[in-house]
Amino acid sequence: MKYFYGLLAAALMSICVQAKVQEFGDRVDDSNLVEISTILAQPEDYLNEPVTIGGTIIGVCEKKGCWMELASDSKFEKLRIKVRDGDMVFPVSTKGRQAIAKGQLNPIHLDLSQTKHYLAMQAERKHEDFEPNSVTEALTLYQLVPSGVKILD
Repeated sequence: MKYFYGLLAAALMSICVQAKVQEFGDRVDDSNLVEISTILAQPEDYLNEPVTIGGTIIGVCEKKGCWMELASDSKFEKLRIKVRDGDMVFPVSTKGRQAIAKGQLNPIHLDLSQTKHYLAMQAERKHEDFEPNSVTEALTLYQLVPSGVKILD
């Protein structure tokens, strides 16, 4: 019986350690969350004031922890959270956990050549064919530069 309680205590401690909330930068208030799909549908509406988002972490920079990607509430959408190297270091181990981030939405305007290069890289990662001549318009990508991040679970 002692052995069982020892295992149970170890399992509970493991769960508690894994459930530790991690905070970076400023305190994040989750009372005014905006859905990522809402932001991506009308990004211009969110460029001039801080915005708070939340989602599942689906990607983290494996080199310096300088970015992470949150899954949108809509399928196949995501939003990158990017900091200057060293400002915040997001652990790779947080993949799959929930995060809340507050910050400034920034546009990244690509020219046509950069757009083709970006889309070619995306296609290569997905092992898909890509025809550069099919691209006729430049893209604008968006990322959140956070003032604060809270990783839950």
